[in-house]
Amino acid sequence: MKKSRIGVFDSGVGGLTVLKKIISFLPTEDILYLADTARVPYGGRTKEEIISINREILNYFEGKKIDLVVMACGTSSSIAYPALKDDYTFPIVSLIRPGAKAALNATRNLQIGIIATIGTVNSQSYQKMISELNFEAKAFAEGCPLFVPLIEGGFFDTEETRKIAREYLSPLLSAGVDTIILGCTHFPHLSKIIQEIAGEKIVLVDPSENAALEVREIMESKKLINPKNHKGHIDYVVTGSVSHFEELGSRLLGKPIFGVKQVTVS
Repeated sequence: MKKSRIGVFDSGVGGLTVLKKIISFLPTEDILYLADTARVPYGGRTKEEIISINREILNYFEGKKIDLVVMACGTSSSIAYPALKDDYTFPIVSLIRPGAKAALNATRNLQIGIIATIGTVNSQSYQKMISELNFEAKAFAEGCPLFVPLIEGGFFDTEETRKIAREYLSPLLSAGVDTIILGCTHFPHLSKIIQEIAGEKIVLVDPSENAALEVREIMESKKLINPKNHKGHIDYVVTGSVSHFEELGSRLLGKPIFGVKQVTVS
């Protein structure tokens, strides 16, 4: 009997936040995690570039006979997902609807903030989805272009990071939001600082948990869940530096990552 396999990808280590949730909900599943570190970050690229990059990655997964793919990247989910979601035989899970639904469940005053890459903010994907799900809700988005480079560089708790976070959060807090969507999978790695600056009354929403639940629902509905006695195995591939990903990824995942292979998808 063929074992099912899930593909998860991001421009870098951000998608590890999604991977952790998938592992916790689906411990029997084999997963191939691809970090496109040679081209990180995606957020400042053109729409055409982002779609082209994502098509290359999805083609790579198609060649690996993957059963389901998770776009564990806010920019990919915002820009590439609408263009590519119907082009493949396997289901593709994005982060936008899961994140918007979680925020609407959390908010008390229907004032929702979004922090994300410039690409995600300009696509208005979260704003449109929130409005579609609840027309009374108001969404306020702030582009945070420096967060991804800071995280990929390992600068999590520095005074410079705090200063930048204060600048990014200020307009949202002034707008009176009570909930903030972490609209890039890298951003939960800064959640401690973000919560500290925003205040304890502000709810931070990480779309990864709802996305992982959606993955489980799809896998169950398609009868793709591996047997209970199968221990899921994770393979990691990167398009950039193996050593940097192993070092930073191990730190963020909370357990050693080794055996990472470098691949070319373009």
